[in-house]
Amino acid sequence: MQNELTHEGSTFINFRNYTFLDSRSHAFRWVDIKRLRSPGRADGDAELLAALIEHEQFRDDYAGGGVLPAGLRHGPYWVRAVSPEVYEVIGREEGDRILWAWANQFEDVPADLATDLQREVFDRLAAAEQIYYLRKLGDEALHDWGGVHSDFHEFVLINRSEGQVVLLVATDD
Repeated sequence: MQNELTHEGSTFINFRNYTFLDSRSHAFRWVDIKRLRSPGRADGDAELLAALIEHEQFRDDYAGGGVLPAGLRHGPYWVRAVSPEVYEVIGREEGDRILWAWANQFEDVPADLATDLQREVFDRLAAAEQIYYLRKLGDEALHDWGGVHSDFHEFVLINRSEGQVVLLVATDD
């Protein structure tokens, strides 16, 4: 493939770093954002999604193991179960709704966390030219301990004019 992605950097927002009224509200939740650069022109979004799935940064279990270049897990799923076809296009409003509902599920997030989420998450959603959401893949796609995540929300944000692909995961354990 002519369109290899280069990892430019990551941002990690750990809810434990903020003060909630109810200490259980952070519930070991976080947002992980991986920014990748696309130097070439892909034929289509499916090609960019395939390049992302092949990238070593995709091999992250989001449960403390970090990125394993030869890893077999992606979040709660086996990497082999993820393909461009399992992503669905959604609008910015739907992405906003999913993420705010997840973030505020126990109580409204503190103001400083809301500010960080706006800058790092929601502004990126607003700037994306295309938003893909990883749909639930079912029990057969779960890896051996994939049920550790209560919620797993994954978005791929494509901004062709900037040559950027962003992998945004909001999850917990």
